[in-house]
Amino acid sequence: MGFLSAFRGENTVPDYRWRTRHRCCRGGHEVEDDPKTGLHIVGRGGFPNSGGVLECDAAIMEGITGRFGAVAALRGVGAPVRVARRVMDRSPHSLLVGEGAVAFAREQGFTIEPDDNMLSAHSAKAYQEFLEQKQSVSGHDTLGLIALDSMGNITVGVSTSGAPFKSPGRVGDSPLPGCGLYAEHMVGAAAATGDGDKIMCHCPSFHAVQLMKQGLSPNRACYTVLDDIIRRTAPDKCFEIGLIALNMKGEVGAASSVEFPYTFWIQGKDYVETSTQLPNSTEMEGTEKCDTCTVK
Repeated sequence: MGFLSAFRGENTVPDYRWRTRHRCCRGGHEVEDDPKTGLHIVGRGGFPNSGGVLECDAAIMEGITGRFGAVAALRGVGAPVRVARRVMDRSPHSLLVGEGAVAFAREQGFTIEPDDNMLSAHSAKAYQEFLEQKQSVSGHDTLGLIALDSMGNITVGVSTSGAPFKSPGRVGDSPLPGCGLYAEHMVGAAAATGDGDKIMCHCPSFHAVQLMKQGLSPNRACYTVLDDIIRRTAPDKCFEIGLIALNMKGEVGAASSVEFPYTFWIQGKDYVETSTQLPNSTEMEGTEKCDTCTVK
């Protein structure tokens, strides 16, 4: 899943950066903590690891100062992106994992729930089938949100429960800066979804932002990154990857090796626009633009 949303906030908040990070966290944790979205490998209700425990990865990055916070293999928290934000705001470190992430979340007042509370009926059933029949679940999904406001502040956040029935402690691309997400002030931001074990070897989010820095549109940047990956892996061996990007002009773009839906919202519109990026498309679609451009 990819989400791009545009929001133009009132210029009354002293800390303008707070607005974009708040939008990313609020939008993210509402999706993460809904068991229904676990079907899409995000947050509560997601598929557990091979030991039956749900472990989530999440990260948030601001462009204006390059601030970053992330958690990986976090257990017992239904909204891991909120813990990632606390890491960014209150920890001297940038990335906390496993028991360290759990301990930090507890210190910050988050309730650590039992493993059974983190699974849905669907994910629990899927895990039982995995144990009995070694039948796995296909797909690689990540919740990615990019927020840009009228002051030019940009924030990107990502969250995932990771590959279904993964090895305990496995971490994919999502919480790694440059891989699952990247933001740079005065340039833009990008987020990725797909096979995290492969994505992290290519740093696609960083690559896309650097191409936008060189003047490419978000759409052309995303296509260039995907084309580079395909050239290095061979077209018939390319792994699952979807990439979204947003620049400071409010232009949005995406590229993917699989069918990839994403959404964006522009200030002043009373509806959310949805677009589907087709796999291995060689002809770039027209660039979308948020005219007032700010993001929610």
